[in-house]
Amino acid sequence: MRRWLIAILLILALAALAFFALAPGMIERGMNQIDGKPLPPVSARAQALHRTLTIVDLHSDTLLWKRDILDRAERGHMDLPRLEDGNVALQVLASTTKSPKGQNYDANSGDTDNITSLVIAQLQPVRTWSSLLERSLWHAEKLHRAVQRSGTELWPVAAPKDIDSLLFARSAGTSKTESGTIVSRPPVGAMLSVEGLHNLEGDIANLDKLYAAGFRMGGLTHFFDNDLAGSMHGLKKGGLTPFGREVVSEMEAKGMIVDIAHCSSACVADILKMARRPVVSSHGGVQATCKVNRNLSDAQIRGVAATGGLIGIGYWDAAVCDTSPASIAKAMKHVRDLVGIEHVALGSDYDGATTVRFDTSKLVQVTQALIDAGFSDDEIRAAMGGNAIRVLKAGLVPLTPPPSIAAVP
Repeated sequence: MRRWLIAILLILALAALAFFALAPGMIERGMNQIDGKPLPPVSARAQALHRTLTIVDLHSDTLLWKRDILDRAERGHMDLPRLEDGNVALQVLASTTKSPKGQNYDANSGDTDNITSLVIAQLQPVRTWSSLLERSLWHAEKLHRAVQRSGTELWPVAAPKDIDSLLFARSAGTSKTESGTIVSRPPVGAMLSVEGLHNLEGDIANLDKLYAAGFRMGGLTHFFDNDLAGSMHGLKKGGLTPFGREVVSEMEAKGMIVDIAHCSSACVADILKMARRPVVSSHGGVQATCKVNRNLSDAQIRGVAATGGLIGIGYWDAAVCDTSPASIAKAMKHVRDLVGIEHVALGSDYDGATTVRFDTSKLVQVTQALIDAGFSDDEIRAAMGGNAIRVLKAGLVPLTPPPSIAAVP
């Protein structure tokens, strides 16, 4: 009997080891896919232009998954080698901490959570099993560790001077390791964002903890209503709560960019009404080319543009009603024609449980699609990253008190 018991325990232990070793990869392979449909040929002109671009992507969920961002993966959409292949200068990495079971675009309750089981399956630190704030802090820790191990290939971005340094190093075309060795790969910048500030757990002081960890952008909601605002996919879909208004004001004061992605229509209207700084829609589409409630109306696009902000266009089917590069360019063209090229940006939603046509190594496909859509070279430079650089550099500067306030002893 004792031998049988030992054998059973051994089998259970091996099964558990196999589960924790294999399950995270199997889950991601099923959720972050490339559809495999044909891609159009890329011209020599597009390839040459693409190599000269400063490319910025406003949203990727790669930190959610159990893999090393420094290694080329056989799953998912993005890692450092593929960012380098795609000539990406700066990648905004979102921290996603909660997602309801049965998630859909129409109506979700916040009573359940899919990510908790993923957190446990990935054997993340126990502190992250029950705390949404700790999940975000763990994502920041993962990124900071990767930066340290990368030598000079991955750079943290948390201030305008970081962007300046990054662009200078990329323009030089080389960088230097700690040992003094010159390498030819230009660095890639990484900036932290939050997908849904329910991770504040109801305490405004936790915004300081996120800021200290390097977070510089945040969306108020994800797929459910929370204590800050209603979600476009929530049950009530309300506007900003008093707590939400307090958080928006504090974010703007600190130099954290406000993201309206996933916000309800009422939430978007409230944010645009009170905004003192440019706001962004980091990832999504536009109703004019893809009538899905996730996407922005023309009135909302005009409202974002009026703040000086950006519309980041995604690559998955619900954002552009297709996964083709031409559909991405079509949505970007609508924004350009409606409010001007200076408000167009990229917002892939890579590794965000999305199915796309190409991973980040093949971003030249977007450059080709914009050429085919009639964009000029200067317009392509702006849309692919120039606009994002401008808005990020301005938005990361903390607000100073007005003179009348500063003068009070």
